[in-house]
Amino acid sequence: MGDMNLDTEACYRACLGRDSRFDGQFYLGVLTTGIYCLPSCPARTPLPHNCRFFPTAAAAVAAGFRACLRCRPDRLVVGHRRRHGELVDRAVQLIHDGVVDRVGVAGLASRLHVSQRHLHRQLVAEVGAGAQQLNQTRRAQVARALIDQTTMTLAEVAFAAGFGSIRQFNEVLRAEFGVPPSALRRAPAEARNESLADPELALRLPYRPPLAWDALRAALQAHAVADVESVTETTHTRLVPTTTGGALATVAWPLAPTDTVGVKLRLTTLTDLLPAITAMRRWLDLDADPGIVDEALSTDETLSPLVAARPGMRVPGAVDGAEFALFTVLGQRISLKSALTVQARLVAEFGIPAGPGGPWRRMEPAALVEAGADRIREALRLPQAKAQTLYALAVELAGGLELSPGADPNRTRARLTAIHGIGEWTAEFIAMRALADPDACPTADLVLARALGVAPGRPVSRRAEPWRPWRAYATMHLWTKESYL
Repeated sequence: MGDMNLDTEACYRACLGRDSRFDGQFYLGVLTTGIYCLPSCPARTPLPHNCRFFPTAAAAVAAGFRACLRCRPDRLVVGHRRRHGELVDRAVQLIHDGVVDRVGVAGLASRLHVSQRHLHRQLVAEVGAGAQQLNQTRRAQVARALIDQTTMTLAEVAFAAGFGSIRQFNEVLRAEFGVPPSALRRAPAEARNESLADPELALRLPYRPPLAWDALRAALQAHAVADVESVTETTHTRLVPTTTGGALATVAWPLAPTDTVGVKLRLTTLTDLLPAITAMRRWLDLDADPGIVDEALSTDETLSPLVAARPGMRVPGAVDGAEFALFTVLGQRISLKSALTVQARLVAEFGIPAGPGGPWRRMEPAALVEAGADRIREALRLPQAKAQTLYALAVELAGGLELSPGADPNRTRARLTAIHGIGEWTAEFIAMRALADPDACPTADLVLARALGVAPGRPVSRRAEPWRPWRAYATMHLWTKESYL
């Protein structure tokens, strides 16, 4: 096993040059030591016949290799968006979102409308490991980060990382890292907390630099809604919906370039930890691979200077797809200031108290369905048509319309535009932010058309064709240039 669809000679040359640009694009398995490394690992490069190359860390583990303790390949964040076929991309995204933890591999296959056997065959062929192995590696990497960064006991780490038992936790971490969990801990035992009844954890979330922090911060702060988010000059706090109601996440904006971002999480229970981390990574687009995106967009004469000015542009994600869609519909065809006012009114009138204390509220589509279109119109002081659109969207969301990165983008667009009052612009904006579709492009957008010097619609679509499959990132560059966030 190994070398799946990889150019082994090119991979070996990258390892000889310790080229960090290839970190995460593939992993080096060393037959003589049984470990796997990043291409940039400072250790001596083995002879070619002792090398095996893998597309994912999970593939290396499935082949019997354990993570190198020197270059720490388990710490690397690797973007998976649109790297493979649509089925595999969606499967990997859903696994990273914790679907296997909630419904198992059978439930994952059902959501993708394929058999378990077909899903397994496709995953192994394209990423080198099945769904269980991918999920196991995901949990092990989260556990390793918690061991490194927190004072949680190992039992709490196992629980927070989603393991069903201490025995399973020990077995998986030994398989992934070659040593028991206790050997990974550096902090002395007396420094650890014995209990986290009201957990508040400070974590460093890694990402692949560069990252255009100023543009990302401006975009997120410009759309912050009261009682859902709170903004200061140096931090951004927002409610992250979880199965228990919600967690509070505070991002500390970096003052200097780095490869991690500080996040403080206040949780009701440790079971909220993985969903909260996943939501924050999606919100900040930390799983992107900026090297690939920037290289592709730099070939365009309009985008090239924008990429040079802001390398590592991100597309902000949606922590809660339903909330984002409702806010987007409310913001159609009005100014940003007016949109924030009516969005805050929506939260105050129909939001449900959530999170560990404070005024925080989350949006539940069922509350709008129960209220009805007339009550929505009166409470929010909306035109009848917009109230009807908001109500119809809430009905779809309450009925199972999924707005998350694992959803089928084409079917989701079709269901959205079938709602009277939701057009192409709204569907594409939701696809950009809630579905995390890197190729989403609101071609009807007037600001985008103005930035390109063409008419909206088909002229924008033709002009944007060379940007595929990264049109969402190109759109963010142009919106930032026009100060439209």
